[in-house]
Amino acid sequence: MEDNPADAALVRKALEEHGVEGELLVIDDGEKAIEFIQALDVDASAACPGLAIIDLNLPKRPGRHVLERMRLSERCRHIPVMILSSSDAERDRADAARLGASRYIRKPSRLEEFLSLGAIFKAALTAPLE
Repeated sequence: MEDNPADAALVRKALEEHGVEGELLVIDDGEKAIEFIQALDVDASAACPGLAIIDLNLPKRPGRHVLERMRLSERCRHIPVMILSSSDAERDRADAARLGASRYIRKPSRLEEFLSLGAIFKAALTAPLE
């Protein structure tokens, strides 16, 4: 869930650089993201994503609400959820941990550092579920 098209493109490129195949669904506001999660809980034939990457600063509903709703999901609560945020505030990190984020990553400012995140995302996709 990312509202910045440039950051979404960088996530896509980071995944490609590390050989991660699959569909990347970009949801650009927190309200739509929560509706998406609710729809997954209703439709038993819909597949949960393998990984959620959430920005804390989303329009309409903040990323922490999306994370909280993901962890309350009957069907998808166990997927890895990465917080990818420009915030380095201790409160944001603590909230994310309390709400069940798998990992908190501050958005890198350098391209090569951003692209290296693909390895972290790939590892989360291949790690056994807890």
